[in-house]
Amino acid sequence: MERVHSKEVKAAALKRLKERGVTVEGIAEIVYRMQSPYNEQLTMENCVESIYAVLEKRELQHAILVGVELDRLAEKGELSEPLLSLVKQDEGLFGCDETLALGSVFGYGSIAVTTFGYVDKKKIGLIEKLDTKKGGPIHTFLDDLVASIAASASSRIAHRLRDEEEEGEPPSEVQDPFAG
Repeated sequence: MERVHSKEVKAAALKRLKERGVTVEGIAEIVYRMQSPYNEQLTMENCVESIYAVLEKRELQHAILVGVELDRLAEKGELSEPLLSLVKQDEGLFGCDETLALGSVFGYGSIAVTTFGYVDKKKIGLIEKLDTKKGGPIHTFLDDLVASIAASASSRIAHRLRDEEEEGEPPSEVQDPFAG
């Protein structure tokens, strides 16, 4: 079997998001809401750039492909029971949707993890529109994946802000524990 090129995986993940009504701008609104209280210079362009950066991660691309496919199969009734009912109902104790999405935020630190929990619980912006419990298409996995993207992009912005703040400061005297 031939290996799938990473550019093909990324293109497929972005296509699936678009097909399901997810826009980078919609995610950027969540990121802006999460980070603007801490960053007066933040722009929507910064948020969009950060989203595209986190979408470069293969783990996130893979999670998008898996999650969207499960949502699509549930819409068509092509999952076996009781999984079909659990996904269609977005059963609160199911947890596999959050677990898939949460795995993608770990690379962005504790800020990403806590932000993910917050935006998932509060159903902010686009996430509320995607929430399966509101009726319409099944987005049991997609709403959590959008929360994951937004949380990772938010964390990335927070860490970059700190780096920028420290850029002009002289480094403190730190002793190298491995020296001599």
